[in-house]
Amino acid sequence: MSKPLSKIINTLNALDAHGNIGHTVTGLCYDSRECAPGNIFFALPGIHTNGTQYISSALKKGAVAVVHEGAILDTIDTAPDGMSDVAFIRVENCRLAMSAAAAMFYDDPSDSLCVIGVTGTEGKSTTVSLIYQLLRAAGLKAGFFSTVMSDTGEGERPNPQHQTTPEATSVHEMLAKMRDNGLRFAVVESSSHGLSPRTARLAHVHFDVGLITNVTHEHLEFHGTWEQYRSDKANLFRRLGEARKPGNAGTCLPRGIICADDPSAAFFAQVASAPCLSYSSKGAAADLRALEIESDFEGSTFIIEGSAQEKSGRDGSAREAEARLKLNAAIALPGSFNVQNTLGALLAVSAATGMHWSQFVPYLLSLKPVRGRMQRIAQGQPFEVIIDYAHTPSSFMEILPALRHGARGKIICVFGSGGERDRAKRPQQGHIAAEFCDIVVLTDEDPRGEDPMALLEEIASGCPRLPRGERLFLIPDRPTAIRKAFSLAGPKDLVLLLGKGHENSIIYADHSIPYDEESTARAILADIGFGAKGTRG
Repeated sequence: MSKPLSKIINTLNALDAHGNIGHTVTGLCYDSRECAPGNIFFALPGIHTNGTQYISSALKKGAVAVVHEGAILDTIDTAPDGMSDVAFIRVENCRLAMSAAAAMFYDDPSDSLCVIGVTGTEGKSTTVSLIYQLLRAAGLKAGFFSTVMSDTGEGERPNPQHQTTPEATSVHEMLAKMRDNGLRFAVVESSSHGLSPRTARLAHVHFDVGLITNVTHEHLEFHGTWEQYRSDKANLFRRLGEARKPGNAGTCLPRGIICADDPSAAFFAQVASAPCLSYSSKGAAADLRALEIESDFEGSTFIIEGSAQEKSGRDGSAREAEARLKLNAAIALPGSFNVQNTLGALLAVSAATGMHWSQFVPYLLSLKPVRGRMQRIAQGQPFEVIIDYAHTPSSFMEILPALRHGARGKIICVFGSGGERDRAKRPQQGHIAAEFCDIVVLTDEDPRGEDPMALLEEIASGCPRLPRGERLFLIPDRPTAIRKAFSLAGPKDLVLLLGKGHENSIIYADHSIPYDEESTARAILADIGFGAKGTRG
């Protein structure tokens, strides 16, 4: 794919541009190491460094244009020959410019797809996967990308980055692949970072259906306040249906999907630019509700109660349902919170397709869990092992009370907290874990630039009643911590490995080490006599 540079410059509405703009643009990049001949280089401002420092490198690799904020002459130390042919485009907001350029370069791919955005503090990746699976089970062509995996029409692939929503160039490239591979639906995990105007990663994605799972305490180091965090997430709802879509995508009319159990439900309904539907697994009044939930490590059974027909017409006009329908349902996903995620997914696929939610209920039992989300590891050991990505106080409160209620023995919990991230949550994590777990083993998650032991001490400050060396252990090395937890587990006990989930590395101040929670747990189990290394249970 290529585009005339002049067309992109016009799209950017550049404040300052000079040079030969007759070039053909072959791609867009913001990392000079990945720059190729014919690329536009976006010199993004950053926290630890600034893209303007790498302009010379990008030019040497063949960049035909540089998009930047402010003055840059002092940053270009060694320019290649022919720099007079390079266009320098000065803009007020480089990230927003990159988003606009990416949408134009890939011919506005979100306009050819029914785009379903999923945001929230917890449950995003699982809900994205459930929506994708339900659409596929119904024979519909769908793709997705999430924290864990992606499918752009060529099969599922792991996400190698510690990043839920990638930069705008990658977002539009993946959407373009979905469009070009003949997909009709795109399910997009939409983080608060991605929805924030500070990153503009999703600024030019045209959403049709938006779903919010919940809003709790997270990422205040980026957003500053909880109110700003919630408002950034609400951008998904403010933008529903902002573009008219031709063809098949035009039948996907805008809808908001809101969890009625969350205290912020009314806020999202108020700011939404489209009619909203609601769901509840905790007794709140809602369009779709789960009743009589029975849940264990194997999954859940429940009754779904909802409108016997659509509450809102396809034209957006409201009309009351004539009757309520009740259907028996079951999922092979442990935890009552997955019942809640399932309800949201049902409403999302119904809104996106125009099909009644009840038509998707027969597919529920075939839904598969997401890797690293309430994932059981069974290699013949006499105790349960579950891996989950839970890493916030609210996610701890979601899973730990339910697991405590169903536990037949001790609960041993292994977790840490991310370095250079929200510090206020650390003692809260410790407090909640101490309340519901018998033994707590604190260990590295991603310390980044912080001292690992000092970070763990902040978590430990929340559980002062646990005697150290008996019920509280601080072991920074994660495999050693897991081995310790397994050594303390007896028959019918439960060992929870929280915080890493699907991730593939642990990040330290000056390096990262490859790391996989599942293979590490399996290898340690094999080493102590349960199953073979590499076995998948």
